[in-house]
Amino acid sequence: MADYPQLIADSFSGYGHYLLTEVLHPGRGNYYYWLVALSLGFWGLELLWPWRRDQGTFRQDFWLDGFYMFFNYFLFSLIVYNALSNVFVQLFKDGLGLVGIHNLVAVEIGGWPLWARLLTLFVVRDFIQWNVHRLLHRVGWLWAFHQVHHSVEEMGFAAHLRYHPVETVVYRLFEYLPLALIGFGLTDFFLVHLFTLTVGHFNHANLYAPLGPLKYVFNNPQTHLWHHAQELPRARRHGVNFALTLTLWDYLFRTAYVPNEQANLPLGFAGVEHYPATFAAQQLEPFAELTRASRPGPSAPP
Repeated sequence: MADYPQLIADSFSGYGHYLLTEVLHPGRGNYYYWLVALSLGFWGLELLWPWRRDQGTFRQDFWLDGFYMFFNYFLFSLIVYNALSNVFVQLFKDGLGLVGIHNLVAVEIGGWPLWARLLTLFVVRDFIQWNVHRLLHRVGWLWAFHQVHHSVEEMGFAAHLRYHPVETVVYRLFEYLPLALIGFGLTDFFLVHLFTLTVGHFNHANLYAPLGPLKYVFNNPQTHLWHHAQELPRARRHGVNFALTLTLWDYLFRTAYVPNEQANLPLGFAGVEHYPATFAAQQLEPFAELTRASRPGPSAPP
């Protein structure tokens, strides 16, 4: 059995060293500088060719979303997530060990060609995330946390990473077992993650790029804006266009909805104008909403 206090201590020190190394040593395999470079690149494209020309250079909540990017990618792991996830993984492995299971890998893809490993990891992970995203809209307590992402009222690339850190935990819980069943390396994960980061920035960006026939495969700003629409037909009240990267799932399972292209579509949800405007308040609001919902009285579905 693992020494859990030591595992927690090593998780904090190890991630702290990793983050310091990321910041101080730029390189091709460096998430930190890839995030900075991609963000500056999409911001530049938004300034040069904006779809919504009335949005300013620094749109509403620009700096807030910028902070979310670095918090969710790096600071949350430093504060608690890396230690939490390492403890969970070790507990899971120790539990399996008690029943005689010491290797979860069911499909060993390490010997496959690089393109096949990347494609498998990408498709499996994206399909899991599409399903989790649907749950975030349909399960009341999950929607309370997902509202943070939907509190965006002016869309731009950085809105991609405005989400409550509880979402990270939810996504990883659903991803862990399926991805553990296939063997993949850190290089595979880095390349897939970098690609999905790029597409995520792209589909939230203030750009006109409908992609033509490829819109049925990849997410894009004109499709994803409808996911953030404040008003939808009643039959679509649980949301539309759940794709993170592949719109293919929405078209296959009939959750796609792009009736037209509206650059100035009102975004958010009913009452979004009263939603907390600061980072700290947005972290606390889901818990406050769940407390209010637990009190006797009528409640509405998400």
